[in-house]
Amino acid sequence: MSIEIKAPTFPESVADGTVATWYKKPGEACARDEHIVDIETDKVVLEVVAPADGVLKEILKAEGDIVLSDEVLAIFESGAAASAAPAQAEKAAPAAAASSSKETVQIKAPTFPESVADGTVATWYKKAGEACSRDEHIVDIETDKVVLEVVAPADGVIGDILKNEGDTVLSDEVLANFLVGASAAEAAPANTASSTSSATDGDEDGVAGPAARKALSEAGLTASQVKGTGKGGRITKEDVDAAVKAKASAPAAPAKAAPAPASKPAAAPVAALGADGRIEKRVPMTRLRATIAKRLVEAQQTAAMLTTYNEVNMAPVMELRAKYKDLFAKTHNGTKLGFMSFFVKAATEALKRFPAVNASIDGNDMVYHGYQDIGVAVSTDRGLMVPVLRNTEAMGLADIESTIMDFALRGRDGKLGMNDMQGGTFTITNGGTFGSLMSTPIINPPQTAILGMHKIQDRPMAVNGQVVIQPMMYLALSYDHRMIDGKEAVQFLVTIKELLEDPARLLLEI
Repeated sequence: MSIEIKAPTFPESVADGTVATWYKKPGEACARDEHIVDIETDKVVLEVVAPADGVLKEILKAEGDIVLSDEVLAIFESGAAASAAPAQAEKAAPAAAASSSKETVQIKAPTFPESVADGTVATWYKKAGEACSRDEHIVDIETDKVVLEVVAPADGVIGDILKNEGDTVLSDEVLANFLVGASAAEAAPANTASSTSSATDGDEDGVAGPAARKALSEAGLTASQVKGTGKGGRITKEDVDAAVKAKASAPAAPAKAAPAPASKPAAAPVAALGADGRIEKRVPMTRLRATIAKRLVEAQQTAAMLTTYNEVNMAPVMELRAKYKDLFAKTHNGTKLGFMSFFVKAATEALKRFPAVNASIDGNDMVYHGYQDIGVAVSTDRGLMVPVLRNTEAMGLADIESTIMDFALRGRDGKLGMNDMQGGTFTITNGGTFGSLMSTPIINPPQTAILGMHKIQDRPMAVNGQVVIQPMMYLALSYDHRMIDGKEAVQFLVTIKELLEDPARLLLEI
């Protein structure tokens, strides 16, 4: 029986999706609930599974196609065997014969959401001529919101790379050619022949990619003046940079200087000489970093930001943690009891008592939220990200700790999605993990406040007329004075202090 495989039903905030990856081809057998295709939206990647045991008969939406909610993606034949797709096999046979079983496909940039105009090629993890396995991570595309991964469509070899690192790409623009089913040894002669043919024809486009041609033009050089170290002698942007550096550092050297040893790899983006002859390195700001910078500057320019400070004695929380951390981990499947969960629960209780701190400003309106969604700042190699814990009023300590650990791991691997970082009514940032003793955090708009945690430092404190060494932490609350009065801000911070210094109050909600 033929069954239509449809795209998932998208939520109201998602207009459409893109077919990201097909894991089955027409004619291939599938088991019930087997993962067959990914649909990527601007917030999350959705998996579509086989409705029954059978065969994928016909694919109606190819990778890269835009699909609407519940739109038909493919036709599925339930109960059929893998031989149940002769039509597809007949169609594929001539193409396979023509290409000697080595099909060339295009690797394209992802389909960007409407709010993203373009992206930048951040990092190629494979070079032209290198073999890849299916779904292997080969290139990152960085937008001003998130870094998108592009994977290999099948087992094969990277052909020509058309967009180099640093190049700007549009939605669905071709990044490279890919030789399906080829090996690195088979791809090398073809690339060399292509390169030689281009050079013989005198076409400079054949020995230098788009980024390299632009660099040649800016440097006032020709392709004949630069030694290409790329596949088949292609000139890369790094080759041009190296030639410029050599020209600047040794202007009196002969025009035909000895080439670098063949075993030396192509250099990374190189430093240049400054006006005073000393080395400087100019690196373009990444899109993500530029967006973070823009938002932080806007927050300081538009909000009446003020910061109030207090300090908290961490001894009660530390004693509680030391007493129960082993039992906690055993009870909650290895989840470790940290400090952040106590701060999240204390902040949640304080937000209930002071709704203005949990509010946001929308134009001339003040929006009071009847829930607590707390963003937790996570430092990654690509910049600061703030994934959001949803409905923290309903979360236990174990739920908070396990979710934060998941955020940290996915942030490190570049797996955080748009949906993870959207929204939030309040933010907590912990500079203490890096040794910060005191700081002034910047509000994450449109929120009206942010709590800064810091390093736990042993300090002499006066307790009942005696000097006692206590583990103390400075707390900082930055808030928008347009929305929050100083009295509310101070009382909010004092509430967090009192809850942490007597954790039993968190359970009793007093």
